[in-house]
Amino acid sequence: MCGILAVFGCIDNSQAKRSRIIELSRRLRHRGPDWSGLHCHEDCYLAHQRLAIVDPTSGDQPLYNEDKTVVVTVNGEIYNHKQLREKLKSHQFRTGSDCEVIAHLYEEYGESFVHMLDGMFSFVLLDTRDKSFIAARDAIGITPLYLGWGLDGSVWFASEMKALSDDCERFMSFPPGHLYSSKEGGLRRWYNPPWYSEQIPSAPYDPLVLREAFEKAVIKRLMTDVPFGVLLSGGLDSSLVAAVTCRHLADSEAACQWGSQLHTFCIGLKGSPDLKAAREVADYLQTRHHEFHFTVQEGIDALEEVIYHIETYDVTTIRASTPMFLMSRKIKSLGVKMVISGEGSDEIFGGYLYFHKAPNKEEFHQETCRKIKALHLYDCLRANKSTSAWGVEARVPFLDKEFMNIAMSIDPEWKMIRSDLKRIEKWVLRNAFDDEKNPYLPKHILYRQKEQFSDGVGYSWIDGLRDHANKQVTDAMLMNASFIYPENTPTTKEAYYYRTIFEKFFPKNAARSTVPGGPSVACSTAKAVEWDAAWAKNPDPSGRAALGVHSAAYKETVDAKTGNLMNGSPQTLKEGIVEKTATVA
Repeated sequence: MCGILAVFGCIDNSQAKRSRIIELSRRLRHRGPDWSGLHCHEDCYLAHQRLAIVDPTSGDQPLYNEDKTVVVTVNGEIYNHKQLREKLKSHQFRTGSDCEVIAHLYEEYGESFVHMLDGMFSFVLLDTRDKSFIAARDAIGITPLYLGWGLDGSVWFASEMKALSDDCERFMSFPPGHLYSSKEGGLRRWYNPPWYSEQIPSAPYDPLVLREAFEKAVIKRLMTDVPFGVLLSGGLDSSLVAAVTCRHLADSEAACQWGSQLHTFCIGLKGSPDLKAAREVADYLQTRHHEFHFTVQEGIDALEEVIYHIETYDVTTIRASTPMFLMSRKIKSLGVKMVISGEGSDEIFGGYLYFHKAPNKEEFHQETCRKIKALHLYDCLRANKSTSAWGVEARVPFLDKEFMNIAMSIDPEWKMIRSDLKRIEKWVLRNAFDDEKNPYLPKHILYRQKEQFSDGVGYSWIDGLRDHANKQVTDAMLMNASFIYPENTPTTKEAYYYRTIFEKFFPKNAARSTVPGGPSVACSTAKAVEWDAAWAKNPDPSGRAALGVHSAAYKETVDAKTGNLMNGSPQTLKEGIVEKTATVA
């Protein structure tokens, strides 16, 4: 990943202002430690902090068209840049950077070219000929982007909130799949897939079509000039990413530089479910596996730094971001700059355990749509900022546009969890890769029960976080939370504790408004909490809160005073692998 900062329409364009832009851009250097760039044009500034993944020697930014009248600063990867160059043969390219096509596409097609880009990206482009500018963010919001406004009328864009929050009176998360045009004076949606309307699709399920689409998505993401690997938790999604990567790595350009043995990475508390499963998958695929351990105390010690980097006070996100943050530091120490990860599958296929209670296919599908639309506030934010904190880039093949179009067009009846048909969560994906003749994974891994990352690293991680928060936040503090934090009022001591840390770094109203709120069970939206009356009494984002579903669910103990369910100690998980799913075919 890279870090971008752009400011347009500053009243002050003195040397002091230039120095301030450089200072603010430097706050993003963790995202791009390899080089810094700045282009100034009158009262316009485009800054860049580079993480060199493709064309490390000549791809420094900002990037330009032939006569440098068009300037662009980009964070992301354009996987189809070679095909796009074929459409631009009349243009002269200066670098081998995948992002340079953006400047030339604008020259050729104007503002309407964004849908042609296949990749993850946030960019800001300045046309110096009329001082117009545009900014855009990828379809799902894999790469972060914020939009802000200064009191002097200036318009700001930045990869992270920390680069503009001090200088903008108001700012917001730039919506995914949108383009900002200075000519039109606002935002418009460029990404309009059929699923966005939430109408119920009816296409038949074809497992081979789904499998081939995912394999193509993974192959695209092998575009790299630097060492890379796969984040492997041992769950279905990351294991499939690793399995597909292993099958196609030898034929990729990356193998010519870095060899054909895949490196895989996993983190957990000692004895955690993920460590055991990941080791088994790595042995099966014969990867070069790197296993990292952390303690609950090490995670707690990192919380302030984690919240500063990921820029949220959402409980689920912080729980999962902390081990990912610690793992990314270890990965960077090995010289690896890019990883492929399994985010997005649970949203597309209804993989979270609360989907067991979906009342019908209509609500099932609408919930998947809601989850995908919010990914930029949760899992995409976590995956990107936890890794970018250490100059590591995360790529997510499940959120490939072509793959999503196919997966989201399937009649959701096929995605429903049906015990009578032996269909567990994400059955359509598991079945697509259930190849008896040439297996991708061991059967019990292919049918392992969904384990949320913050749970899978070790159940005592979340329990330890709760215990720590309970010591930091008194009953009186929580009782008065609505007066201290009237917006998105924290309802637990853990949530209150994270909120206090967040507010220390980002005290403005605009900052707290970038974080979503509302009740959730096992990562559900607030709407899905209505599916089971018991959930309203036990609103915890852990997968173990899906009472009666998770094999290590919280025990259902009742508070005598309130009648509410209490989160007791979890039931035992046998040997790290859920036995009841091992025999499901």
